[in-house]
Amino acid sequence: MKKITILLIFSIYLFGYERVVALSPSINEIIFALNCGDKIIGNTNCCKYPIESIQKIKVGGYFSPSLEKIISLKPDLVILQENSSDFDKKLNKVGIETKVVKINSLESIKTAILDIGTIFNNQQKAKEIVQKIDNSIINLKGIVENKKILISIGYNLELSKEIYAVGQNLYFNDIIKASGNQNAIDESSKGQPVLNFEKILKLNPDIVIILAPMMEEKNISTQQLISPWLKLPINAGKSKSIFVQYHEYSGIPSDRVVNFIDDFRGFLSAVKNR
Repeated sequence: MKKITILLIFSIYLFGYERVVALSPSINEIIFALNCGDKIIGNTNCCKYPIESIQKIKVGGYFSPSLEKIISLKPDLVILQENSSDFDKKLNKVGIETKVVKINSLESIKTAILDIGTIFNNQQKAKEIVQKIDNSIINLKGIVENKKILISIGYNLELSKEIYAVGQNLYFNDIIKASGNQNAIDESSKGQPVLNFEKILKLNPDIVIILAPMMEEKNISTQQLISPWLKLPINAGKSKSIFVQYHEYSGIPSDRVVNFIDDFRGFLSAVKNR
């Protein structure tokens, strides 16, 4: 029996895992980016990219995966994000191997890509993806600098209600800093702080970027989202430096963060050319 276990461990090390469940869109996308999507036997309802992801067996939602469904798939590995660590313990109790990855900062995204690349014995591809992200970050430098940038989240058609923004401990903040600018939200604010009308006026951002993935599905236009901001007596409104990022990848910290970085570069270039 001991000999069989050793052989099994050696074969996994040599050939990688063959039956994997990905419990977040980020993890799912990274595995596909590593050309290992065929190893995924299950993912969550939120995993929709690439298109092949939709065909995978669904094991529940991001916040509500089904333990019974995962067990029935007989995976040799389940990969999940750090905020699902309690579920990690449940999987371990029934003998399912897990890998927990942290994905919030830009550095942790790159580390996750490299770690998952190691899991699938595809370190070279992982390094190439990380290098592409690093190159995109370099291209942000020197466009505009010392601007206060506010990134809001959601579909606010008026600014009298709660407005969610990007705090200091997410990858968006790392991208802002790498560009030579600063987050309009102060360093004491983590996660997604909630702003009101008065707070926005006090922050007085120079640039506003509105994250509105699936905007078209909600039948909301870019102009509808920008319009209330243009009415505010803030620098961004006066210079019309208000942009909408409607691609769904903007909220998924995976290899496609490079797409958001490139879009962000386009916003900065637009400000420079005004």
